[in-house]
Amino acid sequence: MPKRHTLLIVDDIPENIDIIRETLKDDYRMIATTRGEQAFQLACNKQPDLILLDIMMPDINGYEICKMLKANKSTADIPVFFTTALNSEADETKGLSLGAVDYITKPFCMPIVRERIKLQLELKTHRDQLENLVDQRTRELSESQKQIIYRLGLASEYRDPETGMHIKRMSHYCQLLFKCIGYSDKECERILDASPMHDVGKIGIPDSILLKPGKLTKEEFDIMKQHTVIGKRILSGQDATGKTVLPFVDSHLISMAISIAYTHHEKWDGTGYPNQLANTHIPIEGRVSAIADVFDALTSERPYKKAWPVEEALDEMIKLKEKSFEPDLIDAFEKILPEILIIKEQFSDKTYIP
Repeated sequence: MPKRHTLLIVDDIPENIDIIRETLKDDYRMIATTRGEQAFQLACNKQPDLILLDIMMPDINGYEICKMLKANKSTADIPVFFTTALNSEADETKGLSLGAVDYITKPFCMPIVRERIKLQLELKTHRDQLENLVDQRTRELSESQKQIIYRLGLASEYRDPETGMHIKRMSHYCQLLFKCIGYSDKECERILDASPMHDVGKIGIPDSILLKPGKLTKEEFDIMKQHTVIGKRILSGQDATGKTVLPFVDSHLISMAISIAYTHHEKWDGTGYPNQLANTHIPIEGRVSAIADVFDALTSERPYKKAWPVEEALDEMIKLKEKSFEPDLIDAFEKILPEILIIKEQFSDKTYIP
């Protein structure tokens, strides 16, 4: 059985409300009020499907109520019909300019009113269905992008002595730090999903260098540093020469992943690589991911080193304020350390299954 739509009737003359009720009672559920201020509260609380709104009200006029409705996120999409004795062209123009979908003058011709209401509710139903479909497709596309990015990150781990848990820890550290410095939930989720790409460029580094147990020579380290450039090329759809071979993807997520892969080895004092960027010339996502990456590297055991105790790792990073890391970000990281340690335990290497 199709849902019965709800109408909110707002008119300071009860007889007008009664006329509408009597005519439409078989087709719709109805709530009504003779007070403008109460109308806004009813709209917020009851979420009617359409509002019939008188303009000349004793406390607050219909124009003002309409402005309030359209400025409120929860009521902005509810269709509003102005029902009024004001019949000048200027009055109608003003009403429609405020966001009303129709303007009906009194005395009412109820058969016409019924048809106009029916049409607007059908349009709203179709619009809502289309918006839901778009939202669903957008979520599916976003989830596909996230999954592809995470799998690319895992691909780099197959060639690196670090584990898949490093990706999870590092990305959650980034999310916590972004949240601490005031970024929105949406941006925090984005860096969580983009930061697993930080070392994807290691796919292009020879095994003799990537898997070398000892210290790299200068020549070998120069090759290792190219993983930032390679990562940027992979995510940008470029081949090994830097030539674009895939179309540009207009995605905030991909753009952030490119930025992180390219800049997470830049240093606050300008001595990092690949471009010796300094201070705020380094994108915020690069500065944040650098801290998360280094902390996890220091506190994790690898074939070539033991894990540093957390206190020693943090002390070392504090010493590197203004050299490797932005001082304010290190202060923020220190502040959220208890949450960081929860993530570290949750995604421990002991839980990793190759």
